[in-house]
Amino acid sequence: MSDQLPPCPACNEAYTYEQGALLVCPMCAHEWTADDAGDGGAQDSDAAIVDSVGNPLADGDTVTVVKTVKVKGGGGGVIKAGTKVRGIRLISDGVGDHDIDANVPGFGRMQLKSSVVKKVV
Repeated sequence: MSDQLPPCPACNEAYTYEQGALLVCPMCAHEWTADDAGDGGAQDSDAAIVDSVGNPLADGDTVTVVKTVKVKGGGGGVIKAGTKVRGIRLISDGVGDHDIDANVPGFGRMQLKSSVVKKVV
């Protein structure tokens, strides 16, 4: 059995099978091509972080919060829609799906979701 298929890059299970040009994992339903097997498709999913309207974000960008966000912990409060945040930093190891590290005026350093901001052009 020298033509063994690689394990699933998403869940690392060994029960993968071929379906046409794709490899499929029956455990998590992840699909990928044999060319993606080495990097687990990470280049596609992490290649670009986009804002709430689809604009690609980069380190140092200025963004505006598009909806009021409740702040948990510490002093609590809310970040009002329209708040401008300068000099963001994109992160890949944020809490949950938070992918922006920023210094929010009135709150200090915190993590934000890219889905609640819009890039200032």
